Amino acid sequence: MSVSPQLKKLQSAWITAENFRPYGQVIFPSQDGKSFDQDDAQLSLHNGIPRFYIMRLYNQGLEFHHLTRHTQCTQCLGALEGKDWFIAVCPPCNDVSEPILDKIAAFHVPGNCFIKLEVGTWHAGPFFQHEFVDFYNLELSDTNLVDHFTHNFHKTHQLGFEIV
Repeated sequence: MSVSPQLKKLQSAWITAENFRPYGQVIFPSQDGKSFDQDDAQLSLHNGIPRFYIMRLYNQGLEFHHLTRHTQCTQCLGALEGKDWFIAVCPPCNDVSEPILDKIAAFHVPGNCFIKLEVGTWHAGPFFQHEFVDFYNLELSDTNLVDHFTHNFHKTHQLGFEIV
């Protein structure tokens, strides 16, 4: 007899540079002409051909049971049209093969910034409450083919998550 997965609620926090640091960076607008510094996205795209594209996603709710990571590049995500959104993340933990359950966090991202996920950061989303959102995405051209490692919490812990 199969056991129904338990649903764990993740309280989202408004994203800041400080609270998102274990997972990557938040990039807010800056004045034109500002010199490159630590507040700019520190990218790792040297393992292939960068791909910058716009992906249209439709509302799939705020529940998930998979987390994915990319170990060969950073990834940048941001919403167009100023739409807010959510993401769930877990810090990079390259010495283990699955996300650390008690380190999973959720963030509410305003539409006036983008995020850079550090190499190896586990993530689920973007999630949102709009009908659809167009996101720009910067990763490698083959990230989703050769650098896409997913952990299924339904299978390993009979667990799902809901961002609240």
